[in-house]
Amino acid sequence: MNKKLIALAVAGACVAPAAMAQTANPVTLYGRIYATFETVQATGGTGADVPSRNRVADQASYLGVKGTEDLGGGLKAVFQLETGFHPDQNDVAGAASSWAGRNSGVGLQGSWGTLIMGRWDTPYKTTTIAVDPYGDLTLGGITAAMSGSGARNVQAEFDRRDQNVVQYWSPNWSGFEFRASYSANEGHTATLNPRSNGASLTWKGGPIYVGYAYHELFDTAYGTPVLQKQQANAVFGYFDIGPVRLGAVYDKNMRTNLTDQNAWMANIVWTIGNNQLSYQHQDSKNGEVSTISVQPHCTVDALGWQYNFSKRTFFLAQYVTINNKTDTATCNFGANTLALTSANQDPKGVSLGLRHVF
Repeated sequence: MNKKLIALAVAGACVAPAAMAQTANPVTLYGRIYATFETVQATGGTGADVPSRNRVADQASYLGVKGTEDLGGGLKAVFQLETGFHPDQNDVAGAASSWAGRNSGVGLQGSWGTLIMGRWDTPYKTTTIAVDPYGDLTLGGITAAMSGSGARNVQAEFDRRDQNVVQYWSPNWSGFEFRASYSANEGHTATLNPRSNGASLTWKGGPIYVGYAYHELFDTAYGTPVLQKQQANAVFGYFDIGPVRLGAVYDKNMRTNLTDQNAWMANIVWTIGNNQLSYQHQDSKNGEVSTISVQPHCTVDALGWQYNFSKRTFFLAQYVTINNKTDTATCNFGANTLALTSANQDPKGVSLGLRHVF
């Protein structure tokens, strides 16, 4: 009996400090489950139509763990590991979910800001999708025509999560926040030096959010070719007028040997109690080699109704139409794109979704 009591006492002495440390430096489990039931199709163009089909689609569901440790003197260690998963099926396009494949890293935080290493959404992505009421997800999300989509059948070249990255996030200075991102050139060879860098500056005060973001890519693939340099510049913001939010984004993408791609997005969100009614329009022009006389041009229109059961759970109904106006235009859904059989086919779809965060 005495031996058992001694063993329990020793175990308790070992566990108690760990429990106290856990309380002082909490580790948080969090996540999101977001799935939609959709009816989608694509018509028009020179190829065969993409026939109407029903599908259950994942909208970037994830599970994460994050935490901090107080190191004293106002300095903290911070970490996050975030893994995406597919609630609709455990294998998508032959590639199962990878561990910590989403925003994951370790860093230090103080009154001077946060410095973190790992893989993370770029400042360009983080700040521009704040204007999208659909959060760069669903059929009508921002990447249908913006952030580099809309030409050469490349989906969202600048709406990206970089790997091997170091980022700095400033503290909030009277509403101003600055972010910078550097992705190491680990793929450097005798002929190519692929790298990815960017930054953003935003200001938020009361009903107003405005900002500017920049990102550059060197020696990276854009569709078939490898381009020496790609640059994206975006100005964006929203303004709340009572229950109505007006938002807009303009981005200009410049790529070696291609015409400048100009794209813009505007939206309105009207909140009525637990209901949110939204309309979003996107328009993208140009972005092909200059010798092509008919340059890409496409538009995206999305209507949505969101019902907020609580701060953590909502239902979203959405109707989206895409008009690829030329043979070279390649706008597609913002998430879970269709495999189009000709470039100027027009996707459209209806989506019913449920999201829960914890």
